[in-house]
Amino acid sequence: MHKSGFVNIVGNPNVGKSTLTNLLVGEKISIITSKAQTTRHRILGIVNTPDYQIVYSDTPGVLRPNYKLQESMLNFSESALGDADVLLYMTDVVERIDKNSDFLAKVQRTEAPVLLLINKIDQSNQQELEKLVEEWKELLPKAEIYPISALSKFNIATIQKRILELLPESPPYFEKDAMTDRPARFFVTEIIREKILLYYQKEIPYSVEVVVEEFKEEDKIIRIRALIIAERTTQKGIIIGHQGKALKKVGMMARKDIERFFDKKVFLEMYVKVEKDWRSRDNLLKQFGYKLE
Repeated sequence: MHKSGFVNIVGNPNVGKSTLTNLLVGEKISIITSKAQTTRHRILGIVNTPDYQIVYSDTPGVLRPNYKLQESMLNFSESALGDADVLLYMTDVVERIDKNSDFLAKVQRTEAPVLLLINKIDQSNQQELEKLVEEWKELLPKAEIYPISALSKFNIATIQKRILELLPESPPYFEKDAMTDRPARFFVTEIIREKILLYYQKEIPYSVEVVVEEFKEEDKIIRIRALIIAERTTQKGIIIGHQGKALKKVGMMARKDIERFFDKKVFLEMYVKVEKDWRSRDNLLKQFGYKLE
């Protein structure tokens, strides 16, 4: 008997979905920063044993879209409701319970079993937590509720055990040695984007996209040429920085992580290019792999 299924993680921005995904997968497949909208795509992480294959799916935080890119991010989150064998709806002790009621209504209608995970319980007390659990029981009566702390790994083993119990019998969906559905270059773009999110302030991280133009793997080294796309000329100047120092620093931080990820020496070249208002241009969004209606 072999079990297989899609376990999709959804919820509002900044509740800890990517931290949880990386924990459940056992590898860092999703980039993590304290900024909202860090995750832009739906990213699959695959866990294999001889007896089962769990396909975990991290999704962007649910938000009301202000431009085309955010519409695509919402499409990724909503598609995760449709094909889940088990749905993990993640919230925390801080956010308002009625935040994004439209999306919550869709979660209520889903046929799949729902595990409601209340994260960051170390920031609450027993009394507040019990009250929160009662409120969620009313909103999602069919869901099983689990208080967790993704950072301190509290209750994660219980969640993994329950997921396995709920997983349907099925042959594997992917090759048994697959770790993700994404190609190597995708992780290069995500690592560079993570460093941009960490290094620059204000709107810069949200206004840029990263494209890998060249990825050449040789015996001892991987040669990568990456393009950072900005929306405006002023942003290009900030990204490059005085005498190119900012771009150099980001490149160095990214290269170290890329070397760790591929366990190989990396030569990384980065350039900056302006594509005006790319976040609202269909042709560019499709080119960058975003899902449009």
